[in-house]
Amino acid sequence: MSVGHFSQTYAEARAKFLAAAEAAGLDSHAHIHPLLGRDGETLALDVVRDGPADAQAVLLISSACHGVEGYCGSGIQIALLGDAALRRAAHANGVAVVYLHALNPYGFSWWRRTTHENVDLNRNFQDFSQPLPRNTAYDSIAHLLVPAEWPPTPAVQQATQAWIATHGLPAWQAAVSAGQYDHPEGLFFGGHNPTWSHQAVRQVLREHGQRCARMGWIDLHTGLGPSGVGERIYAGRDDAATIARARAWWGGPDGKAITSIYDGSSTSALLTGLMWEAAPQECPQAEHTGLALEYGTVPITTVLDALRGDQWAENHPELPADQRDQYRRQVRDAFYTDTNAWKQQVLVQGIEAAHQAVVGLAG
Repeated sequence: MSVGHFSQTYAEARAKFLAAAEAAGLDSHAHIHPLLGRDGETLALDVVRDGPADAQAVLLISSACHGVEGYCGSGIQIALLGDAALRRAAHANGVAVVYLHALNPYGFSWWRRTTHENVDLNRNFQDFSQPLPRNTAYDSIAHLLVPAEWPPTPAVQQATQAWIATHGLPAWQAAVSAGQYDHPEGLFFGGHNPTWSHQAVRQVLREHGQRCARMGWIDLHTGLGPSGVGERIYAGRDDAATIARARAWWGGPDGKAITSIYDGSSTSALLTGLMWEAAPQECPQAEHTGLALEYGTVPITTVLDALRGDQWAENHPELPADQRDQYRRQVRDAFYTDTNAWKQQVLVQGIEAAHQAVVGLAG
């Protein structure tokens, strides 16, 4: 299994993805982002459909919801485009596979987890006509997470450790990552309106998902759990029948390979404003089965500290460019383990999950 599917820049990843689509004889459609990338390149959400427009079963496979996490997801998508066995199985069973490459191309290119609006795309799917959720735990530690000075002063470090000692590391992770809507210059900010990427995702769903009866969605992520291990996190409503279907597809012989934010079995906290919610809203006629495939990289404290430093730098545009790049490099390294062994691990698991989804959709 070739690690050559992976890339060192967004521009390289996009070129490889488009080349893989062309080699497979497939057309691509670009949703062009309004800004340019770190090397002056065009940014886009590129969509490739492998299968007929009227297919009754559709499998979505998406990367870079969280920008910099796209280095992993892109490599898996490129490998899948060249997977002859997957294509044969999908075609034989009437499953159209739709690849969404770089949901958040800005973050992918600029080594950030957020969109250009500084929004966490996977907290942005709210009804903004209604009052937004409050995260009072985040409110209480916002001044510690992104303090006035970086690295944090000893006083901030002591206060942080005291909070964790009192409440526990899982509570810290939950407070930070659940999503918040009151600190635009903070972490895991869900925004006050739909982002560019949010709107593009909904457009893709309308174009590719409104004629099918069954829809699967594998969204590729990194940054939680043991290095190289792809946690299979159920992504859908808290509905017993749908969770059971996801367990049948991806859960292994006993179904336990699927975790859930609803029962505390996942390394992820209980989150709000999740992207999968757009699928039943835009494609209500379809039966939905979703998976977030979350690959571990480095310890959670290292991941969060990288995000804290990057956000501090983002809040200080007067910093020299080389210093800002240093913080962004830490983010890239926190979400992308650039070793052959890690890449092989994530490829094997990603390909398996895609094959399992085709079998499930063929059902």
